[in-house]
Amino acid sequence: MVFKRREKRSVLQVIGSSIYPKGGWGRAAWYVKHRLTRLPDAPHRIARGIFAGIFVSFTPFFGFHFLAAAFVSYVLRGNLLAALLATFVGNPVTFPLIAVLSLELGNWMLGTHNGVEPSQILGAFSQAGGEIWHNFRAIFTDDVAHWDRLHRFFFGLYLPYTIGGFGPGIIAGLVGYFLSLPLIAAYKTIRSKRLAERFAKLRAAKLAKAQAKAADDIGGNPS
Repeated sequence: MVFKRREKRSVLQVIGSSIYPKGGWGRAAWYVKHRLTRLPDAPHRIARGIFAGIFVSFTPFFGFHFLAAAFVSYVLRGNLLAALLATFVGNPVTFPLIAVLSLELGNWMLGTHNGVEPSQILGAFSQAGGEIWHNFRAIFTDDVAHWDRLHRFFFGLYLPYTIGGFGPGIIAGLVGYFLSLPLIAAYKTIRSKRLAERFAKLRAAKLAKAQAKAADDIGGNPS
């Protein structure tokens, strides 16, 4: 099966690789760049997918970035795989900067301040996820659902994060688009030229071999 691993990774290995990929973040970034330039699609469609993936990385839709990137890419008629690969921009290294920038900008735009420290953002999302799960179980058990904390989380953190991340996400996405478009176009032109030259050499070698064989046949069968 394509892309299937020979050795199945454990849960700890999957979590560890998401925090620090094997070979480091530099190698992971090179791999993403390598895959993006080799995608079999038009440069403008790949660039649109890159815009979608980068833009979504600035949203607080944690756990749904792939789905959101796929949707935005579909709306923009971009390359789906490029969008999924571009969500690499939102990783554990860049997350603190993106989160703080988005949250502070959102609070400024709304004229609010929730008092959440940068180190508490991820914990707040984790607690909100736990609250949602608890309230879901309460539907089928005798537990009491608590919506007040989710209400505070939504208006105090999630909404400012969403609003604040919209602008920087568009700007970063446009930067990614306009930087990647000429690079991908140039790379594809160079690669097409190299493939054409390689094909021409193979065709010339095959023709020369056929001519040599024909000459040998004529020399071995004189009239």
